[in-house]
Amino acid sequence: MFILTKIADLVQIVPEDFEKEASQAIEDNINAKYANRVIQKIGLCICLYDLLSASEGLIGHGTGLVNVNVEFRLIVFRPFKHEVLLGKISSATPEGIRIRTNFFKDIFVPQHRLPEGAAFNDAEQVFTWTTEDTVLYYDNHETVRFRVEEERWHDQAPTKATGGENDQDVEERKVSPYGIIASMEDSGMGPCLWWDDVDVAEEVE
Repeated sequence: MFILTKIADLVQIVPEDFEKEASQAIEDNINAKYANRVIQKIGLCICLYDLLSASEGLIGHGTGLVNVNVEFRLIVFRPFKHEVLLGKISSATPEGIRIRTNFFKDIFVPQHRLPEGAAFNDAEQVFTWTTEDTVLYYDNHETVRFRVEEERWHDQAPTKATGGENDQDVEERKVSPYGIIASMEDSGMGPCLWWDDVDVAEEVE
């Protein structure tokens, strides 16, 4: 689920951070720049893992910023294909079910990746799974087990509002830079309460 990735970058330390230890100022700068950011084909950056090297700081002409070339490793969220994870159902539409974890929300299970007999309930706005003798519900906020099937990457090109559109309209049309397509069609997948003797909801709070 998590990997380490090595990155080289230029860090700029502002004068307000000069009172900090040099390493602390660099680490704070890296976390501010990369935490919760998606890097294409790498994944969702969580936080700095360690600082591998840093050059001598050079003061930029006319800016007062100290420029430092650094090499470091980040903790990145990028599950591998067929990895089984836990999450919570956030919403459902006839197209499928959206799942979130406590730090990532762009997980989607298409309708055809649900077990045979699963159908969307318009009245409840949830999916149900009809077995021989009962109807089971994929309730919102239910803890579920799912399998990663593929990744979706989208370049985030700058978008300007045009034709009377406001910033909110543009924001709503944005596509997530990184998404996961998952499945819950096999035995043991779906709401954990269907299969487990104990409640595992605390694991994804």
